Amino acid sequence: MKLNYDAATDSLYIHLSDTVAADSDEVADGVVLDFAADGSLVGIDVQHASLKTDIHSLSLSHLPVRELLAA
Repeated sequence: MKLNYDAATDSLYIHLSDTVAADSDEVADGVVLDFAADGSLVGIDVQHASLKTDIHSLSLSHLPVRELLAA
């Protein structure tokens, strides 16, 4: 998973996979879900992100550290 923030457009994109999006659905004002051709969720686009969340802090919890270190 990757997080990308673009300050120029105030948009946050959460990449859940490297699969190319084939379809998208705006589920709330400025929040778009991107889907692969098989229907799996591949990304989340948050427009006006600084108005929706504190983009200056990131907290990670419950990461599978053992699995990450073994990879």
